[in-house]
Amino acid sequence: MKKTLRVVGAIIIKDGRILAVKRGDNKNKAVAYKYEFVGGKIEQGETPEVALKREVSEEMDYDVEVGEAFMREIYEYEDVFVDLQTYFCKPLSDSYVLKEHIDCKWLAPEELFSVEWAPADHGMISQLTKMKV
Repeated sequence: MKKTLRVVGAIIIKDGRILAVKRGDNKNKAVAYKYEFVGGKIEQGETPEVALKREVSEEMDYDVEVGEAFMREIYEYEDVFVDLQTYFCKPLSDSYVLKEHIDCKWLAPEELFSVEWAPADHGMISQLTKMKV
């Protein structure tokens, strides 16, 4: 039986653009070198919002305000189910440092499909391309 990972992702919006971060090599080849939203696993006892603020801080030294929930997607990878909940977030500072990613881009909604996204994010990207942010 496959394990289910509960994870959160930050849709960080600044000046009408959405932050996409690129993973480096990864044991899960389906997500290696693909773009995703900053985020990660929800730890025992954490709310999704608390987990998201912590993950963004750990991965980027970036302080964000977690806003409303956007979309939830359950995606089946080869070895695990990922239960991903995304939230709209507003940056509270201008500076950040990529600690766990090899690149980042700020993309307008219509530009989101100009990069290759992790499979679990595709449904969300499709919805975001139709929005004005």
